[in-house]
Amino acid sequence: MSEEQKLLVEKAKESLKAAQLLSESEMHGFAASRAYYSMFYIAQAFLLGENLTFSSHSAVISAFGKAFSKTKRLPEKFHRHLINAAVIRTEGDYDHKTQVTADKALKTIEQAQEFIDLASQM
Repeated sequence: MSEEQKLLVEKAKESLKAAQLLSESEMHGFAASRAYYSMFYIAQAFLLGENLTFSSHSAVISAFGKAFSKTKRLPEKFHRHLINAAVIRTEGDYDHKTQVTADKALKTIEQAQEFIDLASQM
């Protein structure tokens, strides 16, 4: 694992910790958003291992799916978790009419932990 990948993994761990603290404070939308970012940083780290970098969230999500999910190098559930978390992040960050539930936030946090566990296999 390169130094830059290690930094992304550490950032993902910090983001997950923030998500857990926000969840405990019943700030579920913000908690889900931080959990998404945890997954996003891990996806970036995996792509960096393929010498791939992207500037937009949608490009990272798409490239992660093409490089790892479609090729069966990683279980497809990780790409699905990333896609779902991106939708929840958008709801939490931008949609003032939709409230992210505690259950959604906790599920997203659990999936982010799976991403961090996956990163230990890099």
